[in-house]
Amino acid sequence: MSFSQDVKNELYDTVDSARHCRIAELAALIRFCGKRDGDGALIFETGHPELLRLYVRLLRLVFHLEDGIEVRDTERKKTDFCMARVGDSAVAAKILQTIDAPTPVHSVILQRNCCRRAFIRGAFLAAGSVSDPNRSYHFEIVCETAETAEDVCSILRLLETDARMVKRQRYEVVYVKESAQISDLIGMMGANVSLLNFENVRIVREVRGGVNRKVNCETANIEKTATAAARQIDDIRYIEKTVGFSKLSKALDEMAEIRLQYPTATLAELGQLLNPPVSKSGVNHRLRELSRMADDLRNTRRQ
Repeated sequence: MSFSQDVKNELYDTVDSARHCRIAELAALIRFCGKRDGDGALIFETGHPELLRLYVRLLRLVFHLEDGIEVRDTERKKTDFCMARVGDSAVAAKILQTIDAPTPVHSVILQRNCCRRAFIRGAFLAAGSVSDPNRSYHFEIVCETAETAEDVCSILRLLETDARMVKRQRYEVVYVKESAQISDLIGMMGANVSLLNFENVRIVREVRGGVNRKVNCETANIEKTATAAARQIDDIRYIEKTVGFSKLSKALDEMAEIRLQYPTATLAELGQLLNPPVSKSGVNHRLRELSRMADDLRNTRRQ
């Protein structure tokens, strides 16, 4: 089972105690999976029986509908679907009026943050997914129209989430990529067990990433030091071969001897080996002087 499905399975059993939050979640479910037929009936169709059960439960809790909800299996595009139908057109109209259909985003039912969170939970259950944090960080809600996508984006931004939109084939997709914000979304929807699992993976990934960055940095520094040391030794050998160390000052002569004796030492370590000890910048200055001398000798020979 995928991580996304684990989150949804946890949320199917999450029902807010406040009526206004239940209305907000219903608004999202109907926005994504609902429609009216030619007789004025309200149709809710989904490929997920758990979502249908949640929808029916919310209808009964909010509108006290014990009768009048027809539930049955159906088939659409050779795929098994299940459907709930409120056949009484007057009741259907009342439901849609209560949820401020078709666009509740700026209405009274989404003025509270708790209701916005409930709406996002409903949208996620109806048309969303979240990737396994072991692989990547990606949260998305697939919308059939740009208007719906813009509404979802607006609600997420009111919840201080940096949501963006992208067109994918004939759909508009609202997505979030930042791991901390995805973690917040999982928590605000009410999937607390999934939130703990997500955070455990995220912490391990961040620690591992930090270690890898440190190792890569240290490896790069070692390679840089080794390359520089090899070049310095090559310059010193060239000076020794062409004019000898007798032409060097006492300080450069000592520096050349120490570098040849300790080819893998860092600048700081070389400085401590000199008598008297010299700072890292002082060692670097002397080695640069030796390199300049070697370059001058090479240029003279070319002429």
